[in-house]
Amino acid sequence: MLKTNLERISVKDVIMIAIGTGCYGWGLINVNIPNRLAEGGLSGITLILRALLNWNPAYTNLILNIPLLVLGYHILGRRTLIYTIWGISSLSIWLYIWQAFPTPPALHHDMLIAGLIAGILAGIGLGIVFRFGGTSGGTDVVARIMEQKFGIQIGRTMFALDAVVLLLSLVYIDIVHMMYTLIASFVFSQVVGLTQQGAYTARSFMIFTDYPEEISHAIMDELERGTSLLKSEGGYSHREQRVVYAVVDPSEVNTVQHIIETIDPKAFVSIFTAQEQLGEGFSYLRPKKKFYFF
Repeated sequence: MLKTNLERISVKDVIMIAIGTGCYGWGLINVNIPNRLAEGGLSGITLILRALLNWNPAYTNLILNIPLLVLGYHILGRRTLIYTIWGISSLSIWLYIWQAFPTPPALHHDMLIAGLIAGILAGIGLGIVFRFGGTSGGTDVVARIMEQKFGIQIGRTMFALDAVVLLLSLVYIDIVHMMYTLIASFVFSQVVGLTQQGAYTARSFMIFTDYPEEISHAIMDELERGTSLLKSEGGYSHREQRVVYAVVDPSEVNTVQHIIETIDPKAFVSIFTAQEQLGEGFSYLRPKKKFYFF
């Protein structure tokens, strides 16, 4: 492993980024291209250039990313830069390999299935890449530059760029194929989140009650979940009280609600979705940095 101050390059990360780009690249070559499905971002531009000029996506992916890396050199940290270069390089290598040895699935011209598979493969592939700290270059680098220079949120920039590329894709696909591409894009957005963050999402409770001790002990006794008592002050009354904070499994939400209703029906409760849970009681349920999403 290479270490640079607090940043380090992990062999495991490098391997998983290569696996992720391999999955993503396989989908582009064996599903998107044979079924004339477009793609957002820089990958979408490579597909446009392939359709119009017959340029090899493996080469155009590298060529188009070089100026972006030059522009983003001072914005990306060293670790992110290295992972981005590796993500771009490994994706180009996979695109070359998959074109040399194509293995398109037999979808019998079913465009809906093609759109679903394209979205799932892209979501899993890039979800793995993002989960292990990498990127595939392209719009991600542009979005980081726009945020740094102009304060524009990364999500807005990426959405705008993807929309522009999809519109440009109409030069080589018709509106029907574009609609199936939008289905693939929707599936991608859902799957990439599950793969990157994991499907296991706990629930966080903030319980404002006059009986914090009773509710806290009931949760610990019935669910064997830890709780915390946080000090708070009412914004209007300025009355000090303690708030019960607890994180539980989604299947335990109803039990916690029943506990609260039994002890203090007048309690004010906020329930949040917690994407990541680390530490005793939760880390054993979902090991850190697994690439599957169960």
